[in-house]
Amino acid sequence: MRFAFAALMVTGLCGPAEAADRFPPIPPEKMTPEQKAIADTILATRGSMNGPFYAWLRDPALADRLEKTGEQIRFHTSLPHALNEFAILITARHWTSQFEWYAHYPIAMKAGLEASVADDLANGIRPRGMSDDEATVYDFSTALHKSGTVDDDLFARAVGKFGEQGVIDLVAVNGYYDLVSMTLGVARVGLPDGAAPPLKPLAP
Repeated sequence: MRFAFAALMVTGLCGPAEAADRFPPIPPEKMTPEQKAIADTILATRGSMNGPFYAWLRDPALADRLEKTGEQIRFHTSLPHALNEFAILITARHWTSQFEWYAHYPIAMKAGLEASVADDLANGIRPRGMSDDEATVYDFSTALHKSGTVDDDLFARAVGKFGEQGVIDLVAVNGYYDLVSMTLGVARVGLPDGAAPPLKPLAP
C-alpha cells in the first residue's frame, strides 16, 4: 500500500491537493503510524487522497470518522443516487466550491441528473424542468443553506417524498458537504492543472 501511495504522488493523481499550499501532501515517510493507517484506508476505498483528505489527515482520528461518514452518505443513503448528487452540487454551488463541483458533476451526470438542471444551478438560477423529487431536494437544500432549517410545509413535503429517513439523509448530505466545502476552501485545494473553474461567482 505504501508503494501505491507513493505512486499516486509521483503520477500526479494527487494533483488537486498539490495546489493546497496550506495543507500540502504529507510524504509517507513523514506520516505517523495513525496517519499511514487512515491514508491506506482512504486509498483502498477511494483510490486517491484528493479533496479534503490531506487536510483532515492532520487529525487522523477525525479523518477516519469523516471518511466513514462520507462513505455512508455517498454510498448507503436511502436517497436515489441522482438526488444525492444533486444535493452535493447544490452545496458546491452555495459555497462556490470549484473542486467539489468539478469532482461531483460527472458523477451526477452518470447517476442520471439532467445536464440542463445542473447548468441552471451552476448559473445561480432555479433549475428549469426539475422533477417533483428534484424540486423538493432543491427547495429543501436551498432553504437549509440559507436559514439552517425548513418550514413546516417543506418538511412535510420532503417527508412525503422520501420518508423520515430520507429527510435525515438529505440533511446529512448537505451538512457533510458543507464541511467538505469549508475544508477545501480553508485548505485552498485547487483543480488539476489545466482545468478551468466550473463555477462563476454569484452576484451578492
